[in-house]
Amino acid sequence: MSASQSSQPPVIVTAAILVIGDEILSGRTKDKNIGYIAEYLTNIGIELREVRVVPDVTDEIVAALNALRVRYTYVFTTGGIGPTHDDITADAVAAAFGVSIDYDPRAVAMMRERFAAEDLNEARMRMTRIPAGAELIANSISKAPGFNIGNVYVMAGVPAIMQAMLDVVAPTLRTGTKILSDTVQAGLREGDIGGPLAEVAKAHPDVSIGSYPFWSETGPDTNIVVRSRDAEKLQVAMAEVKKMIREYGQRAR
Repeated sequence: MSASQSSQPPVIVTAAILVIGDEILSGRTKDKNIGYIAEYLTNIGIELREVRVVPDVTDEIVAALNALRVRYTYVFTTGGIGPTHDDITADAVAAAFGVSIDYDPRAVAMMRERFAAEDLNEARMRMTRIPAGAELIANSISKAPGFNIGNVYVMAGVPAIMQAMLDVVAPTLRTGTKILSDTVQAGLREGDIGGPLAEVAKAHPDVSIGSYPFWSETGPDTNIVVRSRDAEKLQVAMAEVKKMIREYGQRAR
């Protein structure tokens, strides 16, 4: 990296996820979308800052959505855009933006690609109701589209469908400087190196340093992860972490 590159301030693009559904909060359905979206966004240079889970209650969805969309560059919602009575996400998004909602001819055309006229019943037609002014997100799996309005992207809760929608959305997003990371296995217990690791973190305030305990074949161990948007700062901080591990390990023996 040249001096001119390293002197450029990082471009930071942020995001939040709003997971919608009583079934997630009850534990009946295990969320499989948060981790996928988080990793996907990290890889393209968008930093996930917050995740909220709300029930199928219009006021709860509206309040959370309005709080998140003014705080972050993008908001991604999952769940609640299906054919049943409790799929109220589209209505809640319309309420949050203060716009009307109705059957969208574009969405109806998409659904007709899959369903015969006699099968496009009232329940399935619910999935063609789109807030005014929204753009559709294509769904290559079941045809029922998601949509985006403002900086909010409304996607399905079914993981395979959500992933297909995210692939459609990603090329349209503004991205920032990617966060780089490096990991070292300490071979030591987290509690033993907490103090020395804190000193390293204090000496490198522009770098994120985290410790993650786990149980290895030989007993308790710790992975230390160093993150930064600056490759040089990452390298320097990781070198200090490894030095700390070596020195503490020698004293411990």
